[in-house]
Amino acid sequence: MNKKPNLAVVGATGVVGRTILKVLEERDFPFENLYIMASAKSAGTVVNFKGKDYVVEELTENSFDKPIDIALFSAGGATSEKFAPIAASKGVVVVDNSSAWRMNKEVPLVVPEVNPEAIKLHKGIISNPNCSTIQAVVVLKPLYDKYGIKRIVYSTYQAVSGTGVKGIKDLEEGLKGNDTNYAYPHPIAGNCLPHIDSFLDNGYTKEEMKMIRETQKILNDENIKVTATTVRVPVFDSHSESINIELNKPFEIEDIKKLLAEAPGVVLQDDPQNNVYPLAREIAGKDEVFVGRIRRDFSVDNGINIWVVADNIRKGAATNTVQIAELLIK
Repeated sequence: MNKKPNLAVVGATGVVGRTILKVLEERDFPFENLYIMASAKSAGTVVNFKGKDYVVEELTENSFDKPIDIALFSAGGATSEKFAPIAASKGVVVVDNSSAWRMNKEVPLVVPEVNPEAIKLHKGIISNPNCSTIQAVVVLKPLYDKYGIKRIVYSTYQAVSGTGVKGIKDLEEGLKGNDTNYAYPHPIAGNCLPHIDSFLDNGYTKEEMKMIRETQKILNDENIKVTATTVRVPVFDSHSESINIELNKPFEIEDIKKLLAEAPGVVLQDDPQNNVYPLAREIAGKDEVFVGRIRRDFSVDNGINIWVVADNIRKGAATNTVQIAELLIK
């Protein structure tokens, strides 16, 4: 695109939508016109962006009759399933944050630090991966390229902001001593719930299966064996992950640390003797993926354990979406 694009943000009044607007402003994303859209119940509200007030429009089947180049969707799967094809049919490139298109073979699943080349394969829709997958693959990619990966075991500790306003409310109320269940089947305060999204017939949750399949798709290797246990914890922002990786080739731990320290979008925080390792509270509000506790897994050949933390609303959703849009205008 030679000219500045006309941009739409769909689902702009939700937790991720508001953060997309914030990230667009922080990164000074170039645009000609901006359209802010949401469901009927949010239509008519006013959103301030770069000092200018925008009235939120109701998303309808005619919303994309305007000259829009890029639409950043963060409005849930059902909305994306209905409206993303309509937008794409009118020449709009949709960057979608829901799970609706992620495993569609026609739709690239993109993390700009990992597989930017996949963007060229789009047919009008580009999918943003699951928040917990994004931060993992940013760290896994340099390891995969240098050593190859045989197997991955994910254990996640995921923040309540991943469930949106209701999840945040449950934790806020729980910390005051009022157990509410707006978002979860059990109280979240003082608890760890090994239950993110719904359970499937195979005993895994949808979140766990997303991590498994998306990792293989983004790294473009279905031979990697992946398993996952995803857990919701009483933390407001930033997902933490313990990742156990079996590499194909031998390695030295110092080489792994150097490789990750130099990887795009990764910050190494690995000095356990001085209590330095990634912490959810410190990483909230940041765009990079932080990695530490890097150590050999002595129980297998070529195994390592790492601890990975990132802000799930920013890098896990909004920032990655904006980075994809930046790739599009390049």
